[in-house]
Amino acid sequence: MMTMVAVVFVIAYSMIALEHPIRINKSATALMAAGLMWTLYSFASPLGVEGVIHQLTEKLAETAAIVFFLICAMTIVEVTDSHGGFEVITSRIKATKLTSLLWIIGFISFYLSSILDNMTTTIVMIALMKRLLKEHKQRLFFAGIIVIAANAGGAWTPIGDVTTTMLWIGGQVTTGNIMKGLWISSMINLLVPLAIASFILKGDVVPPDKVENGAGSTSPFEKNLMFFMGVGSLIFVPIFKAVTHLPPYLGILLALGVLWFVGNILHRNKPDEEKDHLRLAKALKRIDMASVVFFIGILLAVAALSANGMLPSLAGWLDAKLGNQSLIVIIIGLCSAVIDNIPLVAASMGMYPLSQFPPDSFLWEFMAYCAGTGGSILIIGSAAGVAAMGLEKIEFFWYARRIGPLAFAGYFAGVAAYIVQYKLLH
Repeated sequence: MMTMVAVVFVIAYSMIALEHPIRINKSATALMAAGLMWTLYSFASPLGVEGVIHQLTEKLAETAAIVFFLICAMTIVEVTDSHGGFEVITSRIKATKLTSLLWIIGFISFYLSSILDNMTTTIVMIALMKRLLKEHKQRLFFAGIIVIAANAGGAWTPIGDVTTTMLWIGGQVTTGNIMKGLWISSMINLLVPLAIASFILKGDVVPPDKVENGAGSTSPFEKNLMFFMGVGSLIFVPIFKAVTHLPPYLGILLALGVLWFVGNILHRNKPDEEKDHLRLAKALKRIDMASVVFFIGILLAVAALSANGMLPSLAGWLDAKLGNQSLIVIIIGLCSAVIDNIPLVAASMGMYPLSQFPPDSFLWEFMAYCAGTGGSILIIGSAAGVAAMGLEKIEFFWYARRIGPLAFAGYFAGVAAYIVQYKLLH
């Protein structure tokens, strides 16, 4: 029965990858997989139904925390966009060549992700690209680069990527050392794909036609205020977490409430027909709920593999068969392109005690890099990738063919850079 759980996951993963040829929505597949996998697990688990319900409740809480965060982040981006807030940035980007724009967007995504997190950065930057590029095919390519840049930028700070955050909270890495240790390898992870893509991408930047988003009824003051309020709301979240140690979703719920409150005050004297499209309630209707549902399904499906012990067993098997720590961590990074890196890293944290591998040792820093960036190789390998997949309707195989090789090259270039850097400095 436990084998059947894995079989269902493999079949579902294949159906998600083949979404466009078979014409079955990936959200439906993910939800079916989650339901079937937990049901099969409940039949075979030695813990009994009550034990499985307890595990499911814990995993649902973890999933809900991510989903609440996603909904709030998407809503904040929609509100900022409806006020024309992104014009504050787009009006300052003067690139006329696609290659120049590529480098600008890559660096903005890299550093923004280190302050926010990779998923939020991806949502913001994809919304930005809709204001910069007219052609959908070009935006798809840029979305892929944004995923690589966001994951690379998130890996080298404690708040940029969930796996680095886990290691930071667990005491495996410290703030100053992880930033010093991983900045070079993370930057190379970005620079190599950008350099290769510069030879592939040709042509001029063609801006979109003027889109009716209601920005015409907002003053320059309102545009600037809502832009800085929106971005400030997102930056507030990691600060809130660092100060209070409360979960990020609570911080972003608070930030969304403040944004809603300010929006009501800002437009309270306008006629209803003029402010209707600016209401936060309207923004909630515009967010892509299909992507949110897909998130719920895929996260619960992977959680079933974690709950039944398969992912921790995989980590243990790698340790027993290979023994070489560098190779194990590299493989964990590659595995994170297929399955969630969170349970893999959590299992590794349990396998390697701090008494044997002290904070900021090679193992932990290298794992933060590999687990944080390996997910870029496939579109479903990271939260940033899944968000981009939903927002720009990216096909699995298109990403694997066009973006995957770039991410693969960047991943191993960063691996080599970190190993060389560590040997030179230690």
